[in-house]
Amino acid sequence: MIDLRQMRYFVAVAETLHFGRAAERLHVSQPPLSRQVAALERSLDVRLFERHSRQVRLTPAGQRFLEDAKAVLASFDEACRSARLVERGELGELHLGFMMHAALSSVPPLTRAFVSRYPQVRLHLREQLPAALVESVLKGEHDAGIGFLPGKRKGLESRPIHREPLCLAIPAEHPLATGEEAVEAEALSGEALITVPADIVPTLRHAIDHWFAAAGVTPTIRLEVQLQHSIVSLVAESLGLALVPASLRRLGLPGVAFRALAEAPTIEQVVFWRAHSRSPALNAFLDVAPRLDE
Repeated sequence: MIDLRQMRYFVAVAETLHFGRAAERLHVSQPPLSRQVAALERSLDVRLFERHSRQVRLTPAGQRFLEDAKAVLASFDEACRSARLVERGELGELHLGFMMHAALSSVPPLTRAFVSRYPQVRLHLREQLPAALVESVLKGEHDAGIGFLPGKRKGLESRPIHREPLCLAIPAEHPLATGEEAVEAEALSGEALITVPADIVPTLRHAIDHWFAAAGVTPTIRLEVQLQHSIVSLVAESLGLALVPASLRRLGLPGVAFRALAEAPTIEQVVFWRAHSRSPALNAFLDVAPRLDE
């Protein structure tokens, strides 16, 4: 049976046309080299070399076998290299889902850092609604998700990677739209608010509710909407005010102003993944992502 060692021995002899020099290149003695090449010829039932007292030449069959053997060895070496790269997370694919607001904050710099460090990993990015993203990660459709902490979900692990304050998104013509001072919770008493549903984005809603509760204010919720982009768009239509992550300022929507909040609550974005199923590419991504839990 032909093995790769025999093929490597054959290629060395074919390239040097000298058993002694081939043995030196391979760091083996000449007798076992000669025996392995002879065994290869017997297995193939083909004469690969013409041997004379002081000269070795390839036969036509040997010349063709040399070309094919070099291609086989190159493919095998590449397969070994690829396997090592995949094991280290430096080659392969990574499927990453993210909640849409993260496109304005953590996702762009993380993507740039990851593709710069691991250019041979094909990164698939997909925006999704919060509930759909969590289910996609649990089903294995994504290796990981980026967004607000999805609450306690069995089978998920997470790590915070980004933290930012909330700010007030307000219609540009609203009386509170101008001013230098941070807005107090009391100033929003009775104002119609647009916010996220508590069952869809519990961590963000808790941060908002806690900020009002700490000031003894009961918020007036007019609309509950999942997407931060949609919330800001509704603010632009003067349908209410909203507490949103400060990165939403970058949307630049006309008709919306942003004000800082007094003692502004902060919200964390996390990367979350299925427990016990981290792929090498995900390990590489987590090495690149910042850690806020240390």
